[in-house]
This record gives sequence, C-alpha cells and structure tokens, in this order.
Amino acid sequence: MPDAPAPHTAAATALVIGAGPAGLMAAETLAASGHSVMIVEAMPSPGRKFLMAGKSGLNLTMDLPPEAFARGYGGVSDTVAGAVAAFGPAEVMAWAEGLGQEVFAGTSGRVFPKLMKASPLLRAWLARLGDAGVTLRTRWRWQGWQGDGLLFETPDGPRVLHPVLTILALGGASWKRLGSDGAWAALLPDEVAEFQPANMGFRVDWSAHMTPYFGQPVKGCALMAGQQTTRGEFVVSARGVEGGGIYAVSRAVRGGSGLTIDLCPDLTLEDLRRRLAQPQGKASLSNHLRKRLKLDGVRLALLNEFGRPFPKDLATLIKALPIMHAGPRPMDEAISVAGGLRLDVLDEHLMFRNRPGVFACGEMLDWEAPTGGYLITACLATGRLAGEGAARFLAT
Repeated sequence: MPDAPAPHTAAATALVIGAGPAGLMAAETLAASGHSVMIVEAMPSPGRKFLMAGKSGLNLTMDLPPEAFARGYGGVSDTVAGAVAAFGPAEVMAWAEGLGQEVFAGTSGRVFPKLMKASPLLRAWLARLGDAGVTLRTRWRWQGWQGDGLLFETPDGPRVLHPVLTILALGGASWKRLGSDGAWAALLPDEVAEFQPANMGFRVDWSAHMTPYFGQPVKGCALMAGQQTTRGEFVVSARGVEGGGIYAVSRAVRGGSGLTIDLCPDLTLEDLRRRLAQPQGKASLSNHLRKRLKLDGVRLALLNEFGRPFPKDLATLIKALPIMHAGPRPMDEAISVAGGLRLDVLDEHLMFRNRPGVFACGEMLDWEAPTGGYLITACLATGRLAGEGAARFLAT
C-alpha cells in the first residue's frame, strides 16, 4: 500500500531554508521589502556554527579597503565578488553596530564585537527579525521537492510547503554536529561541485621524540606553498599541524603544492651561514643552533623531525624545511569547505536558472574564503544579494 501523502501546510510568501548568517540576512532583506517570511531550520536552534565561531571572539570581517579585502579571497566568481563589493567590511561593521554591538579592529585588522561573543549579536538579530514579522521553525529538515511543493521532515511528521519563492541557505559540509553536513547535495546531484576541506590542518605521522611538543605553538616562522608565503603561528598537535598559519596556505597545499617552513625568516641565507660558521666548541649542534640562531625547542624539534640526515649546507634547510604530511585532516574538522552548488546554475541574482523563484546563498555555494572574517562577510553578502533578488522577483 503506498504511503499517505504528506499534509500540506500554509507557508509565508517567502521561505528561507537555513538559519545561519546567510539565511538570516536573506530573510531580513526580504522582510525589509515588506514581504512575509518564514525561516525553517533543521537544528533545534538557529545560528549554531555562527555561535561556535564566536567562541574564539567572532571575527566578523577585516578592516581593509574594498580592493584589498577582495584580494583576500584569491579569486571567486563575479557574482560573489560583486556581492562582497556591495556589502563588505564597512557595511558589516555598520550592520553589527546597528544591532547594538560595538566593534573594534585588532592589530591584524580583524574586526570583532567589543563583547567578543556571538550570542548577544545573534539575540539582537533574531529579535529584530521577529519584530519585522519573520517566523522561525526549528527541527524542520528539507527532504527535497514533492511536485511543486517542498517536503520537510518535522517533529509532527512530514509536511509540504508551497511558498511563492524559496531561498536555500543550507550551509557547507563541515561541522556536522552544528548542522553543516552537506546532505542537501544529494538532492541536487547534477549541480554540485565536489566538497573539499578548506582552512584545515594536515595529518602528520610523528616520531616519538615529538610527543613533548604536542600542543605547543610554533612562532617566528614563515610558511611557503607554491607561490604563497605567509607569516603566522601554527600548532604542533598529536594529529599533525594546524592553526592560522597552516590554514592560510592550506588551499595551495590541498592543490598539490609542497609545504615548507622558513624557521628564521628574519635572517637571510648568508646571515645564517655566517652564524653557523662561528666556532661550535664543545657545544652540541642543538645548543649551537639555540645560541647562534635563537631557535626554540619546538622549532629545533621540527628541524630534527623533517631535516635529518642534515645536509652540509644546513642554512638552506633551515630556510626551506619540508613538512612531510599525510594529507588534510577530515572535512568535518575543517573550518569551512570548497565546492558546493555551482555558480553557473544560478543567475546574477543567485536564482536557479532552471527553477524560477528558487535562490541560494551562503556557504553552500561553490566559493572559498580564508580565515579572518572573509567567510562570514561573504555569507552575509550573498544572503543579502539573494534577498534582494528574491524581492525583485516578487515585485515582477
């Protein structure tokens, strides 16, 4: 006997699926145009990945001029670039302060709320959405289309909604426990580029002598991968190498470039050779390196781990120490992902070319961003672009 059809439920004019930053911004943009908006979220509460990002201070954006900020993405589609140009760092800061959250820029240019938390910002945002008439339903998981409706699994059983338009803001494929599991890709199999981890660490099969250094930060280095060189800290962990410096070059390493580290970036190759040529006396090589090059324990440990047997020209090795890794950490441990819904299936307003009235935004799109507020900014910007496109669609 066939299953009974799922009951049909009245919906608002506009339906937003996903209550992360992109979905909330799309809903806010639509509501500001006077439309009735409903948000449905698969998890028990909204903004879970947003709140997790806030545990380290909620880096909203970078205090950079638009052109410099755009270069940080390393190349995205014209659609995403245009969205960020229209809603970039200055607009994100003004938006946060409009929600009563003062912001400040750190010495690196990274912008944070003064309270250094995501929860006050999210609470203020949800309150403003509620005041605008936006409704939110949680534990509603999208199951795909059923005829001309959208099928959901809900706490009360299957439901079908028939909004005038829909905005998909379904997230990426990392941090499953926060709701970003990428399961939606199975519903759009011909329109999705393969997910890959982004801003992730790399696995290293350490020898036993590295155990005392697990958890220690590695400072004062430069990291190189392909044509990219960056200064930044990273951490030696039991699982490998991770942290901001590693994340900054992870895209190039994932693409096949080797990872090398300059252990003394403030010294030239000739400086190193002169210092190493000074008499060693009765000192061990490790003590000689500590004294002449100011190498600390963890950098010496890395040199021993990846450099032995040492070449005759040790200075050259110190300037470009190869890090032998076993590939990226699993995607679910990555901060974000590359891949996702291909931009060529969407128009310039982020509407599906083959599904009029259906839009998409946020991390589910096929673009990639470094850490430093770029991800949140582009999620907000594409959410706003989708909301504007949806409002234009309703107006016509």
